Amino acid sequence: MTEMLRDFIEGARWFGGKGRDFTLASVRRVGELPGSPDGVHVTIELAEVSYGADSELYQLPLSWYGEQQERLSHALVGSWEDEEFGNAFVYDALHDRDAMQLWLHAFADAGERAPEGPLLFHRLPGHELDLDAHSTLFSGEQSNSSVAFGEDSLMKVFRKVTPGVNPDIAIHEVLTTAGSDHVAALYGWLDVVDEEADSVIQLAMLQQFLRTASDGWELALSSVRNLFAEADLHADEVGGDFAAESARLGVALAETHEVLAAHFPTAVRDREEMGRLADAMRQRLDDALEVVPALGEFADKLRETFDALGSLEGVKVQQVHGDLHLGQTLRTVKGWKLVDFEGEPAKPLADRLLPDSPWRDVAGMLRSFDYAPQVVALTAFATDTGDVEFQQAYRAAEWSARNSTAFLAAYAGRELTPDERVLLSAYVADKAVYEAVYEARNRPAWVSIPLAGIARLSAL
Repeated sequence: MTEMLRDFIEGARWFGGKGRDFTLASVRRVGELPGSPDGVHVTIELAEVSYGADSELYQLPLSWYGEQQERLSHALVGSWEDEEFGNAFVYDALHDRDAMQLWLHAFADAGERAPEGPLLFHRLPGHELDLDAHSTLFSGEQSNSSVAFGEDSLMKVFRKVTPGVNPDIAIHEVLTTAGSDHVAALYGWLDVVDEEADSVIQLAMLQQFLRTASDGWELALSSVRNLFAEADLHADEVGGDFAAESARLGVALAETHEVLAAHFPTAVRDREEMGRLADAMRQRLDDALEVVPALGEFADKLRETFDALGSLEGVKVQQVHGDLHLGQTLRTVKGWKLVDFEGEPAKPLADRLLPDSPWRDVAGMLRSFDYAPQVVALTAFATDTGDVEFQQAYRAAEWSARNSTAFLAAYAGRELTPDERVLLSAYVADKAVYEAVYEARNRPAWVSIPLAGIARLSAL
């Protein structure tokens, strides 16, 4: 059993430990979904993956059948003897439409009664779920798993879980209750009280399904391609000009930040706290230099940027998105929606709910506007012709500047103060350093993108 579950975890797209040696330290059952028909059980198991000095916890929703299910052959985890269920064929439950119906009905029932353990289904009022909707598991996700129920709702199942409050649920609940137009409405969520961790672990969330939404990143890439395809037009003359959408996105972020500031704790950082933030950025740069030596050319200028940050005081901080970029946005007929409020994946869960400067989110979007044209230039429009390469570089810079300016002007609605410019420059630089390390480790051919961005920052 242990070996089959280990193989299943190792081969899953959502497993974050690929390439690392690990052992499956333990698997514990934290609950069984109510209403299972005869001959099947649907459970939630928590698997502890150990890397030696540290470990991670992964959620495994499993369907247990007494007989083999041909319709689920693609989702077979294995077959073994279980203490509760006897000999069973075990499947990844998210592929099992019958199992998914149990989730959907459990959410619906939660609106009529108080949650009762060990699996605690919670429900927000205001939307009647379509209980006849069929489930469809999304493919291609990297860190979580999402299941659509017809065109009505979407369930995100958190694969890597941590004891405590998940910011994706906490923030969506606040924004939904406040009536924000810039998120998919939260319908409910699932907790479990884990006795071993002596804490609640949040396992899943159910929200509005934005079926007709378009991915912000893909829309941006399409705009860049339109520009590159026109030999004699500037970014503001092309039919696919994105600046108006960038401005709308700036307004959406500003309004979201306003609601978050009204409903979550805020604070003001003094110079000592800003000094610690600057120290952390300098340390990340020092660590990055070991991975990306090419950063050394810009290290002095980057340190000056972080030094300026450390001299600030009276900086307001609040709840923010924490990992914002174009890929975390959706364009709908009713405007822009922001998604995935889990925050920076590398940070501990508790840290993701701590107040931060809203300029971190702004910086993330500015870096995304810089990335989009560079990615197109490196992929679909790559060429060996020097003149064309120069032209693409010019057009990429033009597209990035036009959309960054539109976004920033709409977000702020005024000229930035000198302190805000220092904050924004530091967060943009810190993000670009992070990107350089990420690309060096995962997509070396793309490391030129953040390095070029840092070079432009250093030239200012």
